[in-house]
Amino acid sequence: MVSCLSRIISVLALVLLLLSCNKNVEDSSELWKNAQTSGEIIRRSGTVFDPALNKEVAMRDAENRLQTGGGLFGKKPGIILGTKEDNNAVSSIGMPINPYLWKGSLETIGFMPLSSADPFGGIIITDWYSDGQTINERCKINIFIKGLELKTSNLKVNTFCQSFENNRWIDLPTSASQSAQLENAILNKAKRIKLAKN
Repeated sequence: MVSCLSRIISVLALVLLLLSCNKNVEDSSELWKNAQTSGEIIRRSGTVFDPALNKEVAMRDAENRLQTGGGLFGKKPGIILGTKEDNNAVSSIGMPINPYLWKGSLETIGFMPLSSADPFGGIIITDWYSDGQTINERCKINIFIKGLELKTSNLKVNTFCQSFENNRWIDLPTSASQSAQLENAILNKAKRIKLAKN
């Protein structure tokens, strides 16, 4: 009689335990109601990519930002030039500019001292540079990279030169051909980098 009573109590305890475990289970319709659409994920992540232009790129960047903790670099290091499988060349850190133009620009003006380089704004500013032959002249370059595609319209170069006369630096007229030559050199370098990567 005692063993039968202990069995009944154990079964009742087991049933109560199972019922209490299922108490927190929600209806699956509630889970679907709380699920986020891809648009909400993109909006919440703060990605700089426009989903109207390329939803796949925007979603990939949004997921990466959310998985790595967001911010400029997140909690994990990013890949600046993408992978061989990734022909869109989108970086995992949300770089809103073409990485080949960026790298081509830095390599082309690598002999000049940098004053500022912002890969997220696409701006490179050099400090004044004078070669050893013309000490009384110096030049400075500003480079602006505007988009994801590797094309001429996404690159703008401004050159500034000065001459030292009467103990002060005097601005020289800007040369559009000099800026165009530098843009062409950067574009050619960027194309070579892209071809070498693929």
